[in-house]
Amino acid sequence: MIRQSIRRKILAITLVLILLMGVASILSLILVWRVDQHFDQLTGNYIPAYGHLAQANIRSLERAVYLRRMVIEKSRPGMDSQYESLKQLFVDKGKSVEEEIAETRAQLQALIKSSNGFDDAIALERLDTSLDEWLNTQRPALTRAQNELLQPLEQKNVKFNRQKMLEVDTIRDALNTKIDAIRNELLDLINLNTQLTIHAQRWVSRISMAITIIAGLIGLLFSLLISNGIVSSLRLLLEGARAIQAGKLDHRIAVQSSDEVGHLSHAFNEMVEQLRLKERIRTTFGTYVDPRVVEGLIAGPTVAPEGQRRNMTVLFCDLGGFSRVSEQLTPQALVRLVNRYFTIMSAPIREHDGVIDKYIGDAIMAYWGPPYNDEKDQAHLAVCAALDMTARIGELNVALSDELVLRDAQMSFDIRVGIATGEVIVGSIGSEQMKNYTVIGDTVNTAARIESICKVYGVRAMIDGTTALAAADDGEMREIDCVYLAGQHAPHPIYEIMGVKGGLAESRVRLKELYAEALAAYRRQDWITASDLLTAALEIAPEDGPSKVMLGRVASFRAQPPAQDWNGVWRFDQK
Repeated sequence: MIRQSIRRKILAITLVLILLMGVASILSLILVWRVDQHFDQLTGNYIPAYGHLAQANIRSLERAVYLRRMVIEKSRPGMDSQYESLKQLFVDKGKSVEEEIAETRAQLQALIKSSNGFDDAIALERLDTSLDEWLNTQRPALTRAQNELLQPLEQKNVKFNRQKMLEVDTIRDALNTKIDAIRNELLDLINLNTQLTIHAQRWVSRISMAITIIAGLIGLLFSLLISNGIVSSLRLLLEGARAIQAGKLDHRIAVQSSDEVGHLSHAFNEMVEQLRLKERIRTTFGTYVDPRVVEGLIAGPTVAPEGQRRNMTVLFCDLGGFSRVSEQLTPQALVRLVNRYFTIMSAPIREHDGVIDKYIGDAIMAYWGPPYNDEKDQAHLAVCAALDMTARIGELNVALSDELVLRDAQMSFDIRVGIATGEVIVGSIGSEQMKNYTVIGDTVNTAARIESICKVYGVRAMIDGTTALAAADDGEMREIDCVYLAGQHAPHPIYEIMGVKGGLAESRVRLKELYAEALAAYRRQDWITASDLLTAALEIAPEDGPSKVMLGRVASFRAQPPAQDWNGVWRFDQK
């Protein structure tokens, strides 16, 4: 009886355990099946719906960019060659918005029709209704406003375009706010359903643990392995995305599995590697070409392929006293010397928003103008940069003496700066294999010639008449001469930049006045008066180069007067 009772008890316990384990297994299978459905809905419906909605938002913003570019194209005289292509892109982006919204609604409809009780049907219906209202009721108002903006573009009614653009921006901002709210609500549903999925997984583990320790341990083990594996991988991906958003391109995530999450992790690392490579290329390229030019070339690789005429200000800077030491230096020392000079003298150009075009031997070529500077500011920025460059000559001499270990030697360096403003050709110039985004033209030659004749007049910085007129409020200018530059047939008045506006000492102000009177006497061929005034100027400033040069000319003309048709313009035949 005892054996039979024990046997029955054991059998009963066994049957109960089997029954409990069977129930646990069935419950676990049901719950796992439902969790699997949850995952399928997340990956097959929710996340794609969110992706399509985000893409619709992006396409809408892109459409706004193309619209603005169309307005800009039509607003600039003779610059609407890309208008039709921009208009086609604008139309295509509008179709893309509608297609993405349609895909989003299709995913939401699929979720609404699901009958497993997992979805928040009311929230999904509300989202679908909001999208329908956005697409069919609110968005047409934006379309009408945009069409009203496009119609007068052919007549180039700029005032009307600006007013209508403000209206379009206001409507679009409201629509974007609406779509962002819908997208945030959908994201909240995704987060909620993700949490419910994780909770369901944990419930499977708890049920298993309550029935039997072994079943509980097994269930817990598999639950931890599965849930922690997936959740930890997803968290790593989220942390990685945040790191990339913060600009940390050295971030990598560990691939912990060979499933879809593992493949996604591997693809994420490959994406980061490509971003890091592109950033390295951008950074490296930016040390050879101005970063703004790099950005323009990356954004549009065919920047000005055929060249454009623009009004720009060009600067040339050369290092005086360089030739006498360059032949005595080793290649390594020469490179260090030139690099130190370029570092010090390039800083004022960059600080005043200039674009350094190239380094030519020991010379610097830079320019200011559209699209990097406003045309009305370019001469002002160039003159301010030249003033800053001349102010750093002391620093330059100390730095170069340190490089040459010549602190106690009787050696000094100086700079010569020439600036001209006028029309240039700007664009990507070069061969099919290699190009340079640069400026060419008579204005560039004028700036280079002015820089070279600084040595003749013994001054540090000279500018042409156009620059002097545009930057009259920025510096104290002294007209030095009117000259024919080598290879040019039009005369150029040239001015010395003596200092910042209102910053001249009394003696320098007097020097400027005397020289102006002497120049006027020189031009009317009153050689005696010009000679007396220049002599007086040299008594104030014995080292004044322009006064010395002009005094020598006056002496020559007194000995041998110029021709009767002499117009006071001096000709330079050498570059």
